[in-house]
Amino acid sequence: MNQDIIQGKWQQIKGSLKSQWGKLTDDDLARFDGNREYLIGRLQERYGWQKDKAEQEIHHYEQALHGAKNKAKAA
Repeated sequence: MNQDIIQGKWQQIKGSLKSQWGKLTDDDLARFDGNREYLIGRLQERYGWQKDKAEQEIHHYEQALHGAKNKAKAA
C-alpha cells in the first residue's frame, strides 16, 4: 500500500480517536502507534477507568469502525 494512503488513513483514524475520546492528547496519539495496550493505559489514566472498562470502550470503537468500513464497501 502506498505510504501516502497509509498516512492519510492514519490521520482519519487519529481524528476519529480524538473525537471519540477528547481527553487524549496529541502526544498520546503520536505515541499510540497502533499499540492497543498503550491506548488502554492512556484511557485508564485520562478517564479514571478500570482496565476492563477501557478494553470494552476500545472494543465498541473497533466494532463501529468495522461497521462503517463495511457500509462504505457496500455503497
